[in-house]
Amino acid sequence: MKLSKQFQLYESEATLFLKDLKKNNPHLEEGQREGRARLWDKAPLTLDEQDRVLDSKVRQQAYVYQTQTSK
Repeated sequence: MKLSKQFQLYESEATLFLKDLKKNNPHLEEGQREGRARLWDKAPLTLDEQDRVLDSKVRQQAYVYQTQTSK
């Protein structure tokens, strides 16, 4: 569906806000990339590390919200 020229030039308030924010803070995108790299872009675990992680997990109880057994 092709839009008319009137709608092709439209920019929402959110888009204008983001463009203005990036223009006023040119280092913002670099900081976002660094944060992503720190949290998500990690090297894959080796098989030994995967086994260690699985072995160190504590099993969850079957009924999480039940603290005592009924009498």
